[in-house]
Amino acid sequence: MIQQMNKFSMYNHEKIRMFPRKFLTPLPLAPLQPLLKRIMVGVTDMNPNLFNRLGSHKNKRFLIDPTNMPFVMILCPDPEAPSLRAYKRQEKLEWDARISGTFLKLLNMIDGRLDGDALFFTRDLMLEGDTEAIVTLRNAMDDVEGNITDDIVKACGILSPIAQHALNILRKLSTY
Repeated sequence: MIQQMNKFSMYNHEKIRMFPRKFLTPLPLAPLQPLLKRIMVGVTDMNPNLFNRLGSHKNKRFLIDPTNMPFVMILCPDPEAPSLRAYKRQEKLEWDARISGTFLKLLNMIDGRLDGDALFFTRDLMLEGDTEAIVTLRNAMDDVEGNITDDIVKACGILSPIAQHALNILRKLSTY
């Protein structure tokens, strides 16, 4: 009986975890691109030296794969022209380093709520490709004063309250 309850609980947890991917899949990515551009500009304006710390890795392409979302993102951290774009999951993309985990785990790792090493060893975070570039990016983000997630929310401009509310809802749902 307890095993059946645990299986049911795990099944429901998985359904909740994957809900954004299922719900958002039919939506086009075009409206997301200007928001990602605004976030990238805002974060780099608030942290102008963020990508200068990458040295030889500044021209690498980082595939950010939020596994419970219907899209992946390519981060190009070139300090002269940083970009972050979303792509449909099935698109064939070229990348140098891949970082994958659930959206909220990736976000919580970015803002220091979760430890990247612990996520890696529990397999909640998967890394592929140029791991030196990934570690360099992580160290650059760790050196940022303040909280990058707060910077992301602020970069949403007039949509900041909505972004903060959505983030709060996601964080509540992640407790299930």
